[in-house]
Amino acid sequence: MATDTELLEKIQRRMVEETDRPDAAATARIVREEAGVISDVDVLAILRKLRHDSTGIGPLEPLLLLDGVTDIVVNGPEQVWFDRGQGLEQADLRFDADADVRRLATRLVVACGGRLDDAQPFADGRLRRSDGSQIRIHALLSPPADGGTCLSLRVLRQAVTTLEQLVESGTLSCELAELLQIMVSRRIAFLVTGGTGTGKTTLLAALLAAVPGHERILCIEDTAELQPIHPHVVSLVARSSNIEGRGAISLADLLRQALRMRPDRIVVGEIRGGEVVDLLAALNTGHDGGAGTVHANSLQEIPARMEALAALGGLDRHALHSQLAAAVKVVLGMRRTAQGRQLHQLGLLHGNPVEVSVIWDADHGSRPGFEDFRRRVSS
Repeated sequence: MATDTELLEKIQRRMVEETDRPDAAATARIVREEAGVISDVDVLAILRKLRHDSTGIGPLEPLLLLDGVTDIVVNGPEQVWFDRGQGLEQADLRFDADADVRRLATRLVVACGGRLDDAQPFADGRLRRSDGSQIRIHALLSPPADGGTCLSLRVLRQAVTTLEQLVESGTLSCELAELLQIMVSRRIAFLVTGGTGTGKTTLLAALLAAVPGHERILCIEDTAELQPIHPHVVSLVARSSNIEGRGAISLADLLRQALRMRPDRIVVGEIRGGEVVDLLAALNTGHDGGAGTVHANSLQEIPARMEALAALGGLDRHALHSQLAAAVKVVLGMRRTAQGRQLHQLGLLHGNPVEVSVIWDADHGSRPGFEDFRRRVSS
């Protein structure tokens, strides 16, 4: 039988009227009374639908069980897609109507403390799950979405990987892992770059695990993803404004607080705005060994990307290049391949204005400057 919306609404009203928290037996009884003659299979189908409408991410929950899933996107009731590292794949899953997608999107946004309705047809939020992971949520209602309500979910699992595990998975070689470990112990500041889902945060967490245990690491993030295996890590997480437009805490705010918290290393999980100005200032005033990630498709794009971000913080091009040249020495580029996520390039920043020299890449191995860099780091 079809579990139509009218029947579900009747059952939900009965559940609210009779008890705040009905147990499974009471819920099944209400289902049978409202649905009339119904098989056990149909009862289970309705119970499953009720659970999906009230907990987790609803009918999308089975997709979270897929190994390595990072993104789930819904384009109206007919199209559900997911990404587990090989690009988007269409799921064998449909919603009955756009109203079901809208109801799910609204519930998720409200659970994040936001608002989603005709007056506010788009919203962002973060949903924390019981397993410690978080889901970044974006919803866009129809209209303005032409083909139906759009829902985008990004699965944010805390990064607890070590360099040894990355070597085993083929992300980087043992030789490079040893070199990067020495680089971290020598307090050389670095940036990890790459596109979305390339493993930037995972590599950063693994490198932070190589920081000597007596040092204090302050991790500043928009969403708590970094959880390096290290005895002294303090996580500071930004916060968006509430429904009234108040209470926002930016990464720049947290960076200024971190400077007063006796940090040995300051790490920004993802540099995406004017906070880059405060980070570079910190790295140039005695806080060596800092790190962060930044979105860029190649190492050569980093100077231009940093220029754009610094402009948001009021720093002009000349000042940015002077600060960047003094603060950051090494850049690491990640990419996603058919075999998985991979360290693609290792580069050095030099000059003013800053340029990037690639001294190693996964396709060709060591390039001019690599052996000299290894000698300097290891000496």
